[in-house]
Amino acid sequence: MLGGGTFVTQNKVLPGTYHNFISARRSYLNLADRGFVALPLALSWGAEGVTTITAEEFETNTLALLGYTYDAEEMKPLREIFRNSHTVYLNPLKGNGAVAATNEFADAKYTGTRGNDIKIVIVANIDTPTLFDVRTLVGTTVVDEQIAVATAADLVNNAFVDFKPGATLAVNAGLNLSGGTNGTVDITTYQAALEDFEAFGFNALILDSEVANIKNLFVAYTNRMRNDVGAKFQLVVQNVTAPDSEGIINVFNATTEGATKLVYWVGGASGGVAVNASNENKVYNGEYTVDFTGAKTQNQLIQLIRDGFYVLHKVNNDTRVLSDINSFTSFTTDKNEDFALNQVIRVLDQIAVDTANIFNTRYLGKVPNDQDGRISLWGDLVAHRNELQNIRAIQNYDSKELVIRPGVQKNAVVANEVIETAVAMSKLYITTVVA
Repeated sequence: MLGGGTFVTQNKVLPGTYHNFISARRSYLNLADRGFVALPLALSWGAEGVTTITAEEFETNTLALLGYTYDAEEMKPLREIFRNSHTVYLNPLKGNGAVAATNEFADAKYTGTRGNDIKIVIVANIDTPTLFDVRTLVGTTVVDEQIAVATAADLVNNAFVDFKPGATLAVNAGLNLSGGTNGTVDITTYQAALEDFEAFGFNALILDSEVANIKNLFVAYTNRMRNDVGAKFQLVVQNVTAPDSEGIINVFNATTEGATKLVYWVGGASGGVAVNASNENKVYNGEYTVDFTGAKTQNQLIQLIRDGFYVLHKVNNDTRVLSDINSFTSFTTDKNEDFALNQVIRVLDQIAVDTANIFNTRYLGKVPNDQDGRISLWGDLVAHRNELQNIRAIQNYDSKELVIRPGVQKNAVVANEVIETAVAMSKLYITTVVA
């Protein structure tokens, strides 16, 4: 028998063919997708912890997931988000002391008052009157029907209830579940939600709360995750006191429906906008009625921009985003006014996330820290930056300014580069000479 197989070094003993198959060198050019939003929201239905909801699932399956149909008033916050983003990581905020509704035939699948709207209807089967047809209704909507069952033990649990196998089936006109409560949502509830979100990557975190200590909790969490952990997202919150952070989008306007409701649309727009785009001058197309109090005159708008507020204003018959900015205002020579522009932050966050993905998936623990390995890393990073330049997210990129060298520790790599972001046109200064 002749030798064969693959080889690492040329140390084979038997004669034969030793053949390695490898892929041609190809740069890692994938840009991380955007459109992911994290949302803690007090709801009266839903599973504990984080539920991933896509735009398609929201349009087709909200009744089972969240207890309400797509067009329900309770779903308005999510409709606002999905106008511009495609995925929501939803935590329904199960409050302390929440209880699931129940009756003699079934228990609600989840805690909350929505379970009280579930009804079990039992009728005699038309073909075999000794058997039963069992229907589950949410409000007036039939969500499950099981035909010709003999006993409760024959019933199959559905998306809304778990049946009690020991129950005695009997014909009824409809028996509601009862006793469901939402529990008390407080700062500990929000703390638990933030812990759950740490396992997910997203572009925007939305907070709908007027409570100062809860707002401060989310601001601190966002700054810690961005600066200490490396998670690159922005918090969208309404009227928090002087957050002064590129990670915090501080919405100014209230709505006639509530002080904090614009955070949903702004969060969806901020999370879903492309890395090479700005939301400046974007038309608000949501369902809330925007309150322009304090944001009408030029002097008011100028001061709001200087104070780091994200403002919607009236332009003819449209409601538009005045400026796509965050709350960072303490400019220095190291961090100038550019860091107040959300488009700039999105580009920098994209670079941070993609660079981590390139290194962690292709190099960490896999490629030797020698000259060839560092050249390979340099090539992948340059290819990535060139892709950002191709989509006009950055400009004037010079690969010679990316320098990669060994660190102090043998397993460390040090990189330095220069990046110039590109931003959308915002101001036109024109002089016209009249001859």
